[in-house]
Amino acid sequence: MKKLVAKINENIEAFKINAEAQVVKGNKAAGARARKAALELMKDLKEFRKESVAASK
Repeated sequence: MKKLVAKINENIEAFKINAEAQVVKGNKAAGARARKAALELMKDLKEFRKESVAASK
C-alpha cells in the first residue's frame, strides 16, 4: 500500500508541473504529459480504493 501511495504522489506532482507549464507557458507538449499523468493517477486511485476496501474488511 505504501508503494501505491508513493506512486500516486509522484503522479500528482507530475500532473501539477505539466499542467502549470501548459496553462502558464502555453506548452502544448506539457498538456499531453499532464493528461497522461491524469490517466495514470485515475488508475492508481481506483487501485488504492480497491486495496483500501479489502484491507478494511
